[in-house]
Amino acid sequence: MSTAPVVPLPIDEAGRLAARVLDQVDRALVGKRDEMSLVLAAVLAGGHVLVEDLPGLGKTLAARSLAQALGLEFARAQFTPDLLPSDLTGSWIYDQNRAEFVFRNGPVFTGLLLADEINRTPPKTQSALLEAMQERQVTVEGTTFRLPRPFHVVATANPIEHEGTYPLPEAQLDRFLLRLSFGYPDVDEEWEVLARRISRKEEDQHVDAVCGPEGLLRLQAAAEEVHVADGVGRYAVDLARATRAHPDALVGASPRGSLALLLCARALALLAGRDFVIPDDVKRLAQPALAHRITVRPELWMSDVTPSAIVAQVLESVPVPDAEAAA
Repeated sequence: MSTAPVVPLPIDEAGRLAARVLDQVDRALVGKRDEMSLVLAAVLAGGHVLVEDLPGLGKTLAARSLAQALGLEFARAQFTPDLLPSDLTGSWIYDQNRAEFVFRNGPVFTGLLLADEINRTPPKTQSALLEAMQERQVTVEGTTFRLPRPFHVVATANPIEHEGTYPLPEAQLDRFLLRLSFGYPDVDEEWEVLARRISRKEEDQHVDAVCGPEGLLRLQAAAEEVHVADGVGRYAVDLARATRAHPDALVGASPRGSLALLLCARALALLAGRDFVIPDDVKRLAQPALAHRITVRPELWMSDVTPSAIVAQVLESVPVPDAEAAA
């Protein structure tokens, strides 16, 4: 990709383009536009997403369809107990024809990486993603390689099965801007899934590219232009700080949590065609941006107290700023 400065799209044009991306994803994924809006918001904010949900609810389809609609190169890495870090990052191999070692790229050298069942591989391999996710580069045997730009990770995890799994450490969970789930479709949506499959007469689903890597970079640059009023910004800070002061929390959301709130809130505003963030943008993102950054006190693990419940209580207790001031 070029290193020249990226020219942001005008806000109204960016909002229309982002809506077209979601329209294309809707062709493949039924009834998940709200959830995919959050996933797209994380991508527009330059981050990564963790989707924790049961098998068969469209996680892989969502990642592949989003990559197709954005015009990004797509790669899938199936995380298993025997997966090695070099299987992700790539490795040096000896080329007999050239009589020298050459570097073979791993699946992280792509536009959008699906890290499927990330909790099924040991921490050593999980940590191989840390540098890629945070620094957009990988280092192999002392040599650093830059990843393509843009680069994003959509990781999946099964929250039910625990045998043979390795829970993500807090340091890596914190690298995901958002964590969310899709949930089961309602009866009409489930029938629509079946009806579409019968109608197209094949298993594969395809969506049209409406963006491209350069277009995505311009969308991300447009999100950086969205205004955040002091009152709205302090509201995000107050929410994150309230999780740290909550009596049921051993560890609350870090400043990276409040930053994730505002970065994704700007992207949500862009999706709505606004050039400013309103408090409802922040409230909508509180659960996916903060809950996975909270650790409940050990003595409450067998109770009904969850990080999500803590965030819900915080949303009720922290005063909401005036929406008109946000404009």
